[in-house]
Amino acid sequence: MITLTLLHPLQSVAVQTWPFESKSVIRIGRSTDNDVILYSAVVSRYHVELRHKGGGWEIISLGANGTYIDGKRITEMPVVDGMIIRLASSGPKIKIEIDDATSNARRKAALGKRSASQKNGVEQEFKETLVDAEGKQK
Repeated sequence: MITLTLLHPLQSVAVQTWPFESKSVIRIGRSTDNDVILYSAVVSRYHVELRHKGGGWEIISLGANGTYIDGKRITEMPVVDGMIIRLASSGPKIKIEIDDATSNARRKAALGKRSASQKNGVEQEFKETLVDAEGKQK
């Protein structure tokens, strides 16, 4: 499963979410025949495609105004869980989350370790950590 989340332009909070269970190609753009339709002057009719290939996803930029990751224009690259793409240099931001069997297995293993630690009387304190768009801790 892959989930796309449109982020608020100023606060980076979710505005709208689109989950996709079984699609192998997801199209984003202004045209009404896209899977995700965004009405913005800087978004092309067919701006981005996400394609499921083998064990992962890749992103292909089709828009004249470009697609950006961490401020760098891309043409094609593998999708990383949690990455944020920007359609055009000043356009909408979309967070991409991948929920596959590997991610689920890792998540369950992490929860299992935490549960085992709690059962053994070891308490862990979890703090909120803020990170910037490049994943660096603030």
